Amino acid sequence: MSDLQQRLQQAGVHTLLVQFTDVHGCAKGKLVPLAHLGEVLRSGAGFAGPSIWGTGLPRSGPRSEYYARGDASTAQPLPWMPGVARIVGNGFVDGQPFDACPRQVLQRALARLAARGWTLRTGIEPEFFLLKRSQAGVWLPADEHDRLDKPSYDLKSLPRQLGFLHALHQALAAAGMDVLQLDHEDAHGQYEVNFSFDEALRSCDHLMLFKLVAHHLAEERGMVFSMMPKPFADQPGSGLHFHVSLWAGERCVFDPETPGANLSPLGRQFVAGVLAHAGALCALAAPTVNSYKRLTVGESLSGTTWAPAYVAQGPNNRTALVRTLPGRFEWRLPDASANPYLATAALVAAGLDGIDRQLDPGPDCTDDLFDWPLARIREQGIALLPQSLEQALEALQADAVICAALGETLASEFIRLKRAEWTEYARHVSGWELARYAAAF
Repeated sequence: MSDLQQRLQQAGVHTLLVQFTDVHGCAKGKLVPLAHLGEVLRSGAGFAGPSIWGTGLPRSGPRSEYYARGDASTAQPLPWMPGVARIVGNGFVDGQPFDACPRQVLQRALARLAARGWTLRTGIEPEFFLLKRSQAGVWLPADEHDRLDKPSYDLKSLPRQLGFLHALHQALAAAGMDVLQLDHEDAHGQYEVNFSFDEALRSCDHLMLFKLVAHHLAEERGMVFSMMPKPFADQPGSGLHFHVSLWAGERCVFDPETPGANLSPLGRQFVAGVLAHAGALCALAAPTVNSYKRLTVGESLSGTTWAPAYVAQGPNNRTALVRTLPGRFEWRLPDASANPYLATAALVAAGLDGIDRQLDPGPDCTDDLFDWPLARIREQGIALLPQSLEQALEALQADAVICAALGETLASEFIRLKRAEWTEYARHVSGWELARYAAAF
């Protein structure tokens, strides 16, 4: 018996949850008895490849089988599922690492950093909704009393979800995650959890673990945990902000060299790359039709918005795409539906391109960009983010740097699937259209 198997057995584990992540950022997997841990580590748990979104695998032959090969370092008992331990799997096909496995796409990107002696650390901040469905089938906040005009940090609504939030904290802490804070966000039924930063791959693994436990605990309480970017037109949407720093051993290479600056010259070059590839990054960081109800230029129906629409950077400026802070930056583009592995891999590719080409991010923007009219934005030469999934996909397809980071298989599958999503949406006749046009002419 291996040391890992013995340790898990002593912890009361009898079953493995072998988990991987599909192209949409959804956790998938199966249960495997602990006695078969050796097989999971050597060859992996087997799945029908074509049944997994984004693989593009055939229905027959050796390449039709997808194996999630367990990463032993991720084995972790799940306190909310007694007797079960999660182990994260990397995708293998026909005995080889699968090029379209999102986790391995990120590992390839991080290997490029490692070749230069660097590691990426990220702190990911998920925002989410707790919802319920009315008898009429309408989605509503789970807390029907959560109705303040400005509910940010509300201490009337927050205690009503204390049971869920405390259980979430306990479960994550028991799984080895350091939860820094939990709060009520800007929309009715919306909350945020902050974790401490970690090496980028572990941060993504942690986010997937967070989603697993949050879904489970919400369902136990008759609620739906939702990371839909913007479920309500008149309420702010959910972001997935990334705090990003680059390290050489224990030295942060983003630390400023000039008094009063936030970032080193290399850090500014990394940010410049993120700005230069903002359009393509948008397709991965805001990957749904609904995402673009959040990333609006001009007046928002929800009033309050913290979602960036303008490709700019500035010190502690939450209205810019990149908010710079001492020794790190906050990438404010991603929303809650983003696949964390793909978004991080694309971020690395953009940042390295900025460093390799020694790009300049331009002058720091200190103004509130949400107050600027669009004419002034254009006068200042500030680019706009794509305003639809279709525009973002066009930007991605035209961006050789980001597509190369994804790899040919995943880039083509991602674009194919998302174009189909856009087409289905564009051809759908909505209730708004019927109400406006059915009797108008």
